[in-house]
Amino acid sequence: MRWRGRVWKYGDHVNTDVIFPGKYTYTITDPAEMARHALEDLDPRFAHEVRPGDIIVAGRNWGCGSSREQAVIALKAAGVRAIVAKSFARIYFRNAVNHGLLPIVCPEAAEAIEPGEEIEIDLEAHCIRCRAGSFPFPPLSPTIREILEAGGLLPMLCRRLGLPFPLENISGAGGD
Repeated sequence: MRWRGRVWKYGDHVNTDVIFPGKYTYTITDPAEMARHALEDLDPRFAHEVRPGDIIVAGRNWGCGSSREQAVIALKAAGVRAIVAKSFARIYFRNAVNHGLLPIVCPEAAEAIEPGEEIEIDLEAHCIRCRAGSFPFPPLSPTIREILEAGGLLPMLCRRLGLPFPLENISGAGGD
């Protein structure tokens, strides 16, 4: 599986309140509306100019701060396909996987990639290709790949269990 996308590049310690502003945590629940506020305090252009398939490249400790899943949902709903970082906050990494947003730890690539360039992520070859060259990254575990290929943890579990997704479509679920 290969993905190509345009890069948005950010620095170290970008926290979840910057990715999705905390002031909207309890007032916005629609993913499309969340996407309109993604990174608004760090990069006001992002939500207006991001395109489906774009890739974020970041420094160390991307997604530190709270464990709020909105910080992943907002980026995925905005069309971000993957995040390449020097490192991730552990809870953000797990939330990204659970929501089907590809997180890749590759410090060398994160350092070399320039904002706005188009890069390729090759999951089969475990490699990121950019203008500066090719950079290997550790292979994803089979479980993480299965979750990402299904579009997230819940879709993967529904597929395994033969249940429809979203679960709200199951009679009696969703508060009916």
